[in-house]
Amino acid sequence: MLRTMLGEMPRQNNGLLEEAIETMFQTIQVLQREMEKNDDPSHDFRKLEIWTRGLVSSLDELEQSYYAACFFRKSVKAGFVDDMNIQEQSEYARYVYFYKNGFIRVFSILDKLGTVLNDMFDLHTSKVKAHYSYFTVLRQFDYLKNHQKLAEALIGIKNDYRSSLNVLRKRRNAEIHYMNAEMQDDLWQRHQVLHDKVELEDLDKHLDDLKQGLDMICKSLIAAYKYANELWAKKGMQV
Repeated sequence: MLRTMLGEMPRQNNGLLEEAIETMFQTIQVLQREMEKNDDPSHDFRKLEIWTRGLVSSLDELEQSYYAACFFRKSVKAGFVDDMNIQEQSEYARYVYFYKNGFIRVFSILDKLGTVLNDMFDLHTSKVKAHYSYFTVLRQFDYLKNHQKLAEALIGIKNDYRSSLNVLRKRRNAEIHYMNAEMQDDLWQRHQVLHDKVELEDLDKHLDDLKQGLDMICKSLIAAYKYANELWAKKGMQV
C-alpha cells in the first residue's frame, strides 16, 4: 500500500520476509483443514488462525514502515536540524513518523507472538506475570523445560540481535513513557553544545537497527511456525 502511495512498484516478497509469510500461511492452511474436519467446537483453531493472520498483517505493516522511513530518509541532506529548509523539514518529519511507527511495531509484534506461543504450547505465562511480554514467554519456556528445541532457537535469535533490540527498546520506551525519541536526542545535544547548532542523529544507524529488528522478527516467526507445523505433522495433521 505505502509503495503505491509513494509512486513505487508493489513489493515482491523475498528472503526472510517471504519465508516468514509463507510459513505462517502454511499454518493457516493446517488450521483451516482441521476446522473443516472437526468443526472446531472449542474454537481453538479459529483463534490461532485469527492471531496468525494478525501477525501476517503486522509484519507487512512493519516492513512497509521500514521501507517508507528509508524512502523519506533519502531526501534529508542537511547535517544539522537548523540548516533544513521547509521541504527538507517535511521530509524529515515523514521519516521520523515511519521510523517511530517501525520501532514501536517491533515490540508489538513480539508481544503478539508471545501470546500465540503461550496459547499454542500451554505455557501458562499469565500465572507468572499477568501482563507478560515476549521475553517473559521465552523465560517461561526455559523454566518449564518444554519444547526445548524451539526455546533454544528463539533465545539464540534474540541473543544474536541483542544490541539492536536494546537500542530499539530504549527508543520505544522514551517515545511511549517519556518524550519523543528524536526530541530526547536534541535535548542531549543541547546539554552538550549549549548555543551550537543541533546535529542530526545518525539516521542510517537508526534505520540499520530497525532493519535488524525486522530480520529478528522474521527469523523468530519462521522458527516458531515451522516448529508448530512440524509438531502437528507428527500428530497426523496435514501440513
